[in-house]
Amino acid sequence: MDKTIALWYALRTRSRHEKRVQDQLQARGIEPFLPVVERWRQWKDRRKLVAFPLFSGYCFARFPLTERVAVLSTLGVVQIVGNQEGPIPVAEAEVEAVRRLVTSTLPYDPHPYLQEGMLVEVKRGPLKGLQGVLVRKGTRARLVIRITLIHQAASVELDAHDVEPAF
Repeated sequence: MDKTIALWYALRTRSRHEKRVQDQLQARGIEPFLPVVERWRQWKDRRKLVAFPLFSGYCFARFPLTERVAVLSTLGVVQIVGNQEGPIPVAEAEVEAVRRLVTSTLPYDPHPYLQEGMLVEVKRGPLKGLQGVLVRKGTRARLVIRITLIHQAASVELDAHDVEPAF
């Protein structure tokens, strides 16, 4: 593998440090991606829309492995996700699928990672061309978009007619 090519990697972060890691990586000239989901939170005196990381404890970054030390020295980064042989890049298509999901107008939520289920492709609408796992079929279908390496996922509800089996 060429260590000078910038690829996407999943970074495991300290608890509640995802935003701080994103900001520090950006300040160092490294491209971060932190997908968030917005939820209303109620306090005694006010109600506020708050952004939470879609994948708690993880942030993504695109960098060449030659920048590995700079990434690991970022405050809040615990490790670059990988195995005993080193960091493993996240598939570009998986990162792009999550990026399209969070920029769409469709409501989405974190979802437990699933190993089983039918692989489907969205044929119509703002997520056309994306592949994911079909969890529920009926008048509404729930499509799960996964990040395989970190065993995290997000789900979105679609019209069942908008998805077809992927081949």
